[in-house]
Amino acid sequence: MRMDRKGKCTAAEVRGRAVLRFCGSNIKQEDFVMRYEIKGETLPVVICQLESGEKMITESGAMSWMSPNMKMETGTNGGVGKAFGRMFAGEAMFQNTYTAEGGQGMIAFASSFPGRIIPFEIGPGRELVVQKQGFLASEAGVTLSVFFQKKIGAGLFGGEGFIMQKISGQGVVFLEFDGHIVEYDLAPGQQILVDTGYLAAMDATCSIDIQSVPGVKNMLFGGEGLFNTVITGPGHIWLQTMPISNVASQIRRFIPTNG
Repeated sequence: MRMDRKGKCTAAEVRGRAVLRFCGSNIKQEDFVMRYEIKGETLPVVICQLESGEKMITESGAMSWMSPNMKMETGTNGGVGKAFGRMFAGEAMFQNTYTAEGGQGMIAFASSFPGRIIPFEIGPGRELVVQKQGFLASEAGVTLSVFFQKKIGAGLFGGEGFIMQKISGQGVVFLEFDGHIVEYDLAPGQQILVDTGYLAAMDATCSIDIQSVPGVKNMLFGGEGLFNTVITGPGHIWLQTMPISNVASQIRRFIPTNG
């Protein structure tokens, strides 16, 4: 893996045995069993090499290709309560668990939209809050749950971009973000305003709220919607430049309607 002088990844491929919390952040040199390789730029894929008995969890339909000795089992992964929580956060109720049997196995997960696949190491004190449908795959020790807003207004009036999920537990998770990624470190109390949908992920130490667009004319004719996302530090945030919801709204304008 090549890096520039700022420590950013410059290659189209990321190979890992040591886990990257984020490609461009500090690299941790612990030796994890699972090996992976991220290939591609616009439409990337992560290829995971598993030892016998190792497991990967993913949403239904996310597997792209795999070796014949990978066994699939579909289940709620934590019970009905967690399944409904994932559904509310935009993920499928059922998840697939893939296990390498009788030796080393290989499995690949491709991005569903132009953007980035990014590996994170999840552990105590390293939880993430992620956009709806940002989860791609993870090791079996990672858990997904609904992220509940501390202020009810953020969840009720913030729109689709405010329905998010929390990723906790222990292990490596692969997330897919839309378009290019821009990162910011927020100091305690420091804030940034983001249009709904552009927030891809944030450290669980950050808080999120909504703020109405000031002025009636701005609300009605500004074209920016009624609310903005307010993110408050401390913590790291990841913003995406091409939310799929924005792309869908642009395409919708050119779809002919009957009558």
